[in-house]
Amino acid sequence: MATAISPVMLALASCGAAPAGDKPPANRPNADFSVTTIAQFEEPWAMAFLPGTPLALITERKGRLKLWQEGGEVREVDGVPQVAYQGQGGLGDVALAPDFATSGTIYLTWAEAGDGDTRGAALGRARLVLDGAPKLEGLQVIWRQEPKVTGAGHYSHRIAFSPDGKYLFLSSGERQKFTPAQALDTNLGKILRLTLAGKPAPGNPFSGDTKAGPITAQIWTYGHRNVLGLKFDAAGQLWDLEHGPKGGDELNLVAPGHNYGWPLVSDGDHYDGRPIPRNATRPDLAQPAISWNPVIAPGDFIFYRGSQFPAWRGQAVIAAMQPASIVRVAIDGDKAREVARYQMAHRIRDIVERDDGSIWLLEDGKEAGAGHLLRLAPVRK
Repeated sequence: MATAISPVMLALASCGAAPAGDKPPANRPNADFSVTTIAQFEEPWAMAFLPGTPLALITERKGRLKLWQEGGEVREVDGVPQVAYQGQGGLGDVALAPDFATSGTIYLTWAEAGDGDTRGAALGRARLVLDGAPKLEGLQVIWRQEPKVTGAGHYSHRIAFSPDGKYLFLSSGERQKFTPAQALDTNLGKILRLTLAGKPAPGNPFSGDTKAGPITAQIWTYGHRNVLGLKFDAAGQLWDLEHGPKGGDELNLVAPGHNYGWPLVSDGDHYDGRPIPRNATRPDLAQPAISWNPVIAPGDFIFYRGSQFPAWRGQAVIAAMQPASIVRVAIDGDKAREVARYQMAHRIRDIVERDDGSIWLLEDGKEAGAGHLLRLAPVRK
């Protein structure tokens, strides 16, 4: 059952203890919006609303895809691939194909086990069938991280479609292996531009290299660490939101062929305290629009386009996990600046704008009492 929280209650709740179980999240001392708790999920990672319906798809990291219905039940979608649930791995992003209205095609990403103790991200597509029990039909893996490696972190695997609907952009993390981000013979530590069938898109920056193989031909940009946000703005420009090490989270304007510096430079340092040269020491490399030190540990983000929050229009609105918050960032050309930050009760993993301009959040589900689906409503002043 949905529970509304008034702005006054929000301020009072900041003095109380952290919520537990299915109680509404508290500790939101802000006056710009109220929060409604809609439902709870187990380790939710991503969501996608089905346009013109009261339905949304929500991934749970252990390997479940849920079909949520506004005012109705939550059902499990059958036919989801087996995932490597370990560390940061599991079921990841979900996105509707540009022609979803006619094809019913959706895209999923997940961590996939390989030989021995190796894993890697995978991208697949399938037809969503809603007649009767919801299910996926004809699931096909169309892309994989190469090579699969040990460890269970930095998969990234966020999906974004070009505004014309012709191409699929995909973030591929460097899997905590550092140097592959600078190597053009692997797709680790990259942003990739693919056809809707998962093949290298024509005209990619390195596709004309006579030594380029099929992996090199996928690459749009390189030198990335762990990109968990990938979005186009209203002008059709692609941006990424990226985790730094100990400090150095960054928002980047993504330009084809550019090197974004990891692990050569960062505005943070290694976790053991060893320094890393700062971005500014290498002006030949792409510079972040904004970086954070201390970190915000970003999840996903949106460029807000609706009318419910007019002061937010055109800004990047970021789901942040440490400290748990929503961060608003104004864009000025290829630079950005933080303009507001709103404290939240739990880590925020995903943020989505619905067609009506409402904003929805998924709490990261590892904390006790977290994992809620939340809806924001503006406070009229």
